[in-house]
Amino acid sequence: MNRHAVIFWLTLALGAYGIVDMVWKGSLGFLVSLLIPVLVFTVIFLLYKYLPGRRSGSPKIKPSARTMAKTANSRKQQTPSKRKVYPFHVIEGSKGKNEEEQPKYH
Repeated sequence: MNRHAVIFWLTLALGAYGIVDMVWKGSLGFLVSLLIPVLVFTVIFLLYKYLPGRRSGSPKIKPSARTMAKTANSRKQQTPSKRKVYPFHVIEGSKGKNEEEQPKYH
């Protein structure tokens, strides 16, 4: 197990121990304060799961063989070139150049 998993399970175990210890001691205020987040989580979960506007009753439409052939042909035509085309290019300067002063390899 990696370090994060150990930390996660250790935190979870300590939290469970704390909850069981509070319930065992019988603090009613703790139970009420624990009930509110549980109810909020339940409401959010039920809204997420059973939201009326999220369901799509229509089945997925499978494209025809003709449409698939067209898309395959368009993909084949777009073969990448061997060299990348850059929008930049070197503009030679207008200052006097002396060919003899330039190094042989540069």
